[in-house]
Amino acid sequence: MAIEKVGIVGAGQMGNGIAHVFALAGFEVLLNDIDGKALDKALATIGKNLDRQVSREKISQADRDAAMARISTTTDLTDLGPTDLVIEAATERETVKQQIFDALLPHLKPETILTSNTSSISITRLASRTDRPEKFMGFHFMNPVPVMQLVELIRGIATDKETYETLLGVVEKLGKTSASAEDFPAFIVNRILMPMINEAVYTLYEGVGNVRSIDESMKLGANHPMGPLELADFIGLDTCLAIMNVLHDGLADTKYRPCPLLTKYVEAGWLGRKSGRGFYDYRGETPVPTR
Repeated sequence: MAIEKVGIVGAGQMGNGIAHVFALAGFEVLLNDIDGKALDKALATIGKNLDRQVSREKISQADRDAAMARISTTTDLTDLGPTDLVIEAATERETVKQQIFDALLPHLKPETILTSNTSSISITRLASRTDRPEKFMGFHFMNPVPVMQLVELIRGIATDKETYETLLGVVEKLGKTSASAEDFPAFIVNRILMPMINEAVYTLYEGVGNVRSIDESMKLGANHPMGPLELADFIGLDTCLAIMNVLHDGLADTKYRPCPLLTKYVEAGWLGRKSGRGFYDYRGETPVPTR
């Protein structure tokens, strides 16, 4: 089916990035959030990121202005009813996602494709709560969305071929690359990435190295662009913990047990960059390790 108008639920870091790339690729975008201030912030962020692309001569000023004109916002979830594709990009909690789908479903066209940007939760289970499991898929973008090339496509047990091929075409139109993943906890990227981050937290917890030495070791010794603890702060420690819990619960293997120190940081509200503190303190001019 033809996808022309896209609804995005959630205007946070992932939602505004997804809106950015869809609008730039020529899709009409309706961005939804329960918080009007979050929508204003999202539009400002998108505008700033598009300006950066103009300054680097990756896009023209006309492209930038056209993309911004294609984005509209709403705090009313029912406004997404006429869209051809819905991408849920809310917080990584299954109950929240289910509540969104329950509220949205009565207003959607029968042919609308419903997707989740979840980084770990079962697509089959999410789809089973809807009236269209055959038109439901995982549509997992990487952060930051305008920069990262990969999109994971995850089919649930009931996802039909037409839905999958439609989303393959959408990814191609976005100028990104798709990777097909089976519907297992955390899929491909986070199945590999999150245990590495969790092991880095264990390395800190056990006193093998401090924050700076762990990050520098992986940057200089393994040629990683960011250290694992710096990356965890960028992703959000609450998101890292949620994914580790999904892996631990879903695969029942002790190697996925979240590090107690990661849990402690989340309990303290030290969630990384978005809260001002995590494994680094971001409240000053330069980040300072907290351990």
